[in-house]
Amino acid sequence: MSQSPSPSSTTATPAYAERLLLPWWLWLAGLAAAALLAVEVWMGGAGVRAWLPFAVLLPATVAGLAWLGRIRIAVTDGELRVDDARLPVRFVADAVPLDADGRREVLGVGADPLAFVVQRPWIRGAVQVVLDDPADPTPFWVVSSRHPVELAEALLAARDAAR
Repeated sequence: MSQSPSPSSTTATPAYAERLLLPWWLWLAGLAAAALLAVEVWMGGAGVRAWLPFAVLLPATVAGLAWLGRIRIAVTDGELRVDDARLPVRFVADAVPLDADGRREVLGVGADPLAFVVQRPWIRGAVQVVLDDPADPTPFWVVSSRHPVELAEALLAARDAAR
């Protein structure tokens, strides 16, 4: 019996991977607001109304904040993966790292309505991925990133390796 690698062990290691988590201060503010609301309801009620707001609001807030930080970005297996969206690197014409001002300009008043945007306001940087696909009406992607230069370099390196 030969030992061949399993399909899961043959997947390539990501050239770049990042998760767009919320900063600690947003967790603190969200939980404080939920606790304050629960205390307001607790002060006006007795019995079930006294503990139910804590049992419902705090876990719901934790779930909501975890959901906001669920987005994963990766450059692996010849594609850019942003949450559920996939972009084969062969369609990438250029990748431009953006700072806060550049992101504001790209997503501002003159923004293209056909652009694919995954933007998180608590993350300053982003990458604009210009597409070269005549069949796709999407001109570019804008993806938030804490390390836009590294993401752009990994994307361009994956594109060059695929060619």
